[in-house]
Parts: sequence; structure tokens; C-alpha cells
Amino acid sequence: MDVRAARPKALSDSLLINLSLLMQQPTGLTTYARQLVPHLRSLQPTLLTAHPFEGFRCIPTPANLTAEHGSRGHLRRLLWTQFQLPKLYRQLGASLLFSPVPETPLWRRTRSVVTVHDLIPLRFGSARSPLRLYFRHYVPQVLRQAAHILCDSEATARDITHFYGLPARKMTAVPLAYDAEHFRPLSLPTQNYFFYVGRHDPYKNLHRLIEAFGQVRDLPDVELWIAGPADPRFTPALAAQAAELGLAHRVKFLSYVPYGDLPRLLNQAIALVFPSLWEGFGLPVLEAMACGTAVITSNQASVPEVAGDAALLVDPYRPEAIAAAMRQVATDDHGRSQLQSLSLARSQQFSWERTGQQTAAILGQYL
Repeated sequence: MDVRAARPKALSDSLLINLSLLMQQPTGLTTYARQLVPHLRSLQPTLLTAHPFEGFRCIPTPANLTAEHGSRGHLRRLLWTQFQLPKLYRQLGASLLFSPVPETPLWRRTRSVVTVHDLIPLRFGSARSPLRLYFRHYVPQVLRQAAHILCDSEATARDITHFYGLPARKMTAVPLAYDAEHFRPLSLPTQNYFFYVGRHDPYKNLHRLIEAFGQVRDLPDVELWIAGPADPRFTPALAAQAAELGLAHRVKFLSYVPYGDLPRLLNQAIALVFPSLWEGFGLPVLEAMACGTAVITSNQASVPEVAGDAALLVDPYRPEAIAAAMRQVATDDHGRSQLQSLSLARSQQFSWERTGQQTAAILGQYL
């Protein structure tokens, strides 16, 4: 396709948004981009995407550049970003590139604003992990070249300064939000299970969650439901741990849960238990609060920025603290009702409209 032939004379091409990372199955990054972009309409951007957005001018990108195609998909996207994206930038007459992840062409004349969600691979990743190498060598150069950096939280902004030495003035924390039409109270009866949703990586702290659940085995008929795609590196060890503790019949691994099923599962849980060691934001916490669900979560990193005083914050390194919070929520109906009310009120402070307005205002400064 010769995009030069389609180039209009107006300034609608000034902002180029790279959405080549979008996947079919909703993930945190895909959700962020899909929810954010409609609120940037006033900037009249051109979108680079394999999944067109209604009402926007879209330039198609290859469909095999995402994590759905494994590490090869990621590598193809980095190569496409380095060699093809600069050509599109020039041909479309763009003056600014916005990327919802820290990926832009290096050493090219492309002005950019990027979003950094977290630097978790630098804290918890294996030294030989390709993802750690990506964050150690590629991302810092992207951030140095960027005109400005958006972060999901103040905790992520502090990490960027800590790991890369970049000044705070170059960053703005813009909190994420949730789909208010999807995540909401459903007036369903509470069932006897605690709920976790997310990946099974070690920093998610599921081994301590399972250990903590073993300490509340005196709660009759209560189960722990773990939602999230099985990972052959980590899930078998977690299942073995549950079996060794005599909990195999009470710890259920649900694997990937369709997006449409999450509100019901959150609504009917005794509580969301999300004891992650580190998060760039902690979207499951906000989604649970939007459902009016009690939340037990970590007192580390960005999660307190999201939860405020509407959740039980625990030391995620202490299984006994997680267990005490689980017992408290399960046995104190009045206290759980208070947490549910606080959760719902707290969630109202976040909206994609507000996130979009803040993002559009920053992008507008650099156009």
C-alpha cells in the first residue's frame, strides 16, 4: 500500500499511534490501548493496527507482530518498529508518535511519547531472560529518546528513575481505569471461594497465597480459585504445592477465564486475594473494587495507589498476614460489607474518560 497517495493535507496525520501489539484475546496491554484510544479522537490520530477502530483512519500492520505468536512475534514487531515504522512516520507526515508500550525506532527522526507500565523484569526476571535483556538494553534507549514518558503509577515512575536515572520531570503518572459497563455489582449471592486472577509468574506470589490458604483450612468448605492461563514453567509446581498441603480438592486452577465471565466470578467471591510482590498498576484490584468485591492485596509498589483505604493491605512476604486477612474477611460479615462499600466508592475515582483526557492533554503539548 502506498500511504503517500492517501495522505491528506490537513493535520490529521500529525499524531501517529502504534497499535501493532494488539491481540485478539484481551490482555492488560490490549485492554489499555483499546479503552484509551477512543478518548484521543479529538487529536485526530492515524492508527497503525491490524484491528481497525471505527471512526479512525487506520493503516494496516502485519497481523503476526504480537505475543500471540510467541517470542518470534515480539521479535518481528521490534524489527518492524525499527525499519518499517520510520518509513510510515515520514510518508504520513507525522510530527509525533505515541506508543502504548516503550517501543519506538532507535536513532531515527521520530518524536515520541511512550507509556511504561512496569519494569518488573528488572526486579524479578532471570538474568538470561530475553525480556530482561529487552528492558536492560532496548527500553532505556527508547526512554532517553522520548519527548515524554507516561506511567501507570508513581511507583513505576520511581522505578524508571531508579533503574535508568531519568529525571522525574520527564514523566507523568496517568492511572489506568476499568470498563464500567463490564465490571459492576451484579447483586449475586456470595459463594465460598477466594479468587485470584492473573499470571502464574513467581512475582505474583501464588506460592505464598497457597501457603496462606493452608493456614485457614479451618474455614469450612472454603476454596481458592486461581484464574489465569496455565504456564508450564510455574503452574505444575503450584499444583504440586497444593497437593502436598492436602489442598488439591480446595485449590482450583481455572486456567484462562473469558473476559465475559470475570464480573460474575469477582462478584460472587468472598474476596479477591491479590498478594503480588510488585505491580505497575494492579488492574485486577480496580476491576474487583468496581464489582463491589472485598479486596485483600499487597502493600507494595503501586497497589496502594489503586486500593487506597478500600482494601486490606498486607505484607505479601508473610503468608500468616495473608491468612489473617482471609480469615477476617470470611468470618466478619459486617467488616466484609464495609470493605465492599469502600471498594465500590474507591473505584468511582477512576475512569477511562479521565485517563484519556489526561493522556490527550500531554500528547497535545508535544504536537
